[in-house]
Amino acid sequence: MIKGKIHSLESFGTVDGPGIRFVVFMQGCPLRCLYCHNPDTWNPKGKVKYQMTPGELLTEVLRYKSFIARGGVTVTGGEPLLQPEFLKEFFRLCQEQGLHTALDTSGFVCTSKAWEVLDYADLVLLDIKTLNPDLHPLLAGVKQDNTLLFLDELERRGIDTWIRHVIVPGYTDNDEWLEALARYVSSYKVVRKVELLPYHTMGTYKYEQLGLDYPLKGVEPLSKERLDNAKAIFSRYKPENCECDNRPEKVRPNDNHNRKHQITYRQNQNRSPIRD
Repeated sequence: MIKGKIHSLESFGTVDGPGIRFVVFMQGCPLRCLYCHNPDTWNPKGKVKYQMTPGELLTEVLRYKSFIARGGVTVTGGEPLLQPEFLKEFFRLCQEQGLHTALDTSGFVCTSKAWEVLDYADLVLLDIKTLNPDLHPLLAGVKQDNTLLFLDELERRGIDTWIRHVIVPGYTDNDEWLEALARYVSSYKVVRKVELLPYHTMGTYKYEQLGLDYPLKGVEPLSKERLDNAKAIFSRYKPENCECDNRPEKVRPNDNHNRKHQITYRQNQNRSPIRD
């Protein structure tokens, strides 16, 4: 049986999908986002705390089933779809136990094995870096094409989707680009929610520990005024029955002081898409 390489586990997550969730952080990522606050998850061959079969991981999850029964399980990373066979089987086992499954992904891995994982995903949290095709390689080290193809596949399959977007001063904090993204994602029926994540510098210490230079040294955290501005832009493209919610960002294990503010738009599942 295949074993997954797991960076860390969180048994009581509250910001990676609906309800209280068991969160699995997988090892390995093909992206190199300038603002990544988890560079320790990049190397797919890096040393990990856990190597488990899907069944072994499920056994660990079920220890907390009474807490997460109305929430579920979220797998993030790194990029979870670098380990699709493991993830597919793990999600299948979770659904057999009646657990809601969520995949947190960049959408970069668009393969037949990745699509098979979606057969067992109840929700996808899709991170869109930018719609600017020239900026995307600078921000993430890869082209944007696969992420947009991934969103198209989610639409085709009818899988509930939450969009996540990090707003970085001097990079993605641009009114024109924010409006373009708001308009773009509002045209998808499967998009239930948009999370606007303000850039912060709380993960810089990890770069020091790894002996790496932090790429955005000197870039200040996003101001409340610019976050409110982004919120106003997205408000123009959300349905009237959207709910606005402020929550702290997920705290990854071994990163207990790494918190940020989220603005989210919770969209009604019966909404009609907004199109030009």
